[in-house]
This record gives sequence, C-alpha cells and structure tokens, in this order.
Amino acid sequence: MSKHEPLRVAIAQYACTPDPAVNLDNAVAHIERAGDAGAQLVVLPELHNTPYFCQREDPALFDLAEPVPGPSTERLAQAAREAGIVVVASLFERRAAGLYHNTAVVLDSDGSIAGRYRKMHIPDDPEYYEKYYFTPGDLGFTPIDTSIGRLGVLVCWDQWYPEAARLMALAGAELLIYPSAIGWDDVVDDAAEQARQLGAWQGVQRGHAIANSLAVVTSNRVGVEGDAGTEIRFWGHSFVFGPQGEMLAEADEQPALLTADIALDRTESVRRVWPFLRDRRIDAFADLTRRFRD
Repeated sequence: MSKHEPLRVAIAQYACTPDPAVNLDNAVAHIERAGDAGAQLVVLPELHNTPYFCQREDPALFDLAEPVPGPSTERLAQAAREAGIVVVASLFERRAAGLYHNTAVVLDSDGSIAGRYRKMHIPDDPEYYEKYYFTPGDLGFTPIDTSIGRLGVLVCWDQWYPEAARLMALAGAELLIYPSAIGWDDVVDDAAEQARQLGAWQGVQRGHAIANSLAVVTSNRVGVEGDAGTEIRFWGHSFVFGPQGEMLAEADEQPALLTADIALDRTESVRRVWPFLRDRRIDAFADLTRRFRD
C-alpha cells in the first residue's frame, strides 16, 4: 500500500470464555467484522484463545499451549486470507516439552505467517504469575514486514519499557502494536488507584508514540476472570495514539470493535520537526545496559 494513504486499523476488544473453541470462533468473527469495516489490520487481545490462566500456578494449564504453526494459526490464517486483512494474534506457544512462550503471531492478508514475536518482559506479580508459564523471548525486538508495512509488535508488559519501543523504532518499525491483558483487582484497588493505573498505562504508551514519532495500537480484553476474592476486572480502554501522542480512538470497558485511520507518512513529517533520533547522545548511553548504576 502507498504510505500516503491512511491505514485503517481495528482493535477487537472482548471478553474471553473458559472454552478455547468459543474464543477462537470469537476471534474469527472479529476478523471478519474488521474486514467488513474496511480495516487493513486487526489486533486481537493478549492470549485471546483462553481465559487469563496466569492468575494461578497449575501444571495442568500447560495443556492450553499449542505449536506455532498449529491449529489456531491455520484457522486464523484462513480468516485473514478471506477477509484480506493483516491479523496480529496472541497465543500460548508450545515450543517443546517444558518450553513455552507468550507469542504474538502476525498473519499477512494472504494468510501466510509474516512473523512472530515472543514476549520479552515477563511479569511475576500477584494474579499475574507469568514467569511460571513463559520463557522470555529470544527473537529480539525485530519488526515484522507485512503487506501493509513494518510492524513493531510487542506484548503487554513490554509496553512499560521505553527501550523496547525505541529498539523497534531504530529497526524501522512504522507502527507499534501491543496486544494486552490488564485489569484491576476490585478488592485491593479503590477508585482513585484504578484511575492512576489506567492513566499510567495509557500515559507510558503515549510517551512511546511521542518519543518515537510512531502511532501506537493497543488492545485489551474486558470482563471479570478468576476465583472469588482474587478476580481481575479487565479494564478494556483499547486505544490508538498518533505519532504526537494524539488520541485517535479509544474504547470504554465494554466489548467493541474499535477502528481508526492512521497516516503513516506523518512519522516522516513529525521527525523532521522533532528529530529525536538525530539528537540522541548514543555516545553517553552505555550504562543503559547495566541493571543499576550503583
């Protein structure tokens, strides 16, 4: 596609059920709806085939993982091909016995697998016990080339790290994309804390858009999941920021198919006025590779 034509993106924001087959059907239905809406790209939520199973540590839950390529990528690829749309999917990848990843898979509009990204930053917090399930990614921060452009795909916890967004930008990403699964604990988080968390989540990603002059597309799920007393209420609020941090579209906490038109060529014009990449003092940044400056 021409970089002078707006790119219509869609975000599928919905609740996931305990039944993977139902969830996969729902993902396909959203791909079809996005295609009907004229979108050229649709982003699904993180780990959309299952409930957010990382709320507890249970070896039986490794049975939810699947190979990539595998049955889900085959089904999603067919949907991408029939809708003529690029799909960013998010799967629990079984790489080998005892080796699993939280993996974003990009399916091009012809149904081919354009590439994959394995989540690099793995959280380990109450109700987010991802280190038990996922090996940190080993594919680096490498954009994925597709028929609509070069996509900088990251996953959820990666969105808090400016280094990840910057490295994608330095590798030529034309768009930053974050499938996510994030929410509140209504027992612990009062209204003021919920507002702070949501504001921080959107705010840090707005910073990535501004600092790199790139649009940011972030999906999230909705609904309440988990055991009584420790449920997560996923807050939705999927969004699209433009390359100066302007809000182009935002959902609320309800299921939605969010769409927005992104002018990818604005990155060039914005970077000519705000040349952040030109003025980086890379000669003084060596300590960024240290854990801490003691």
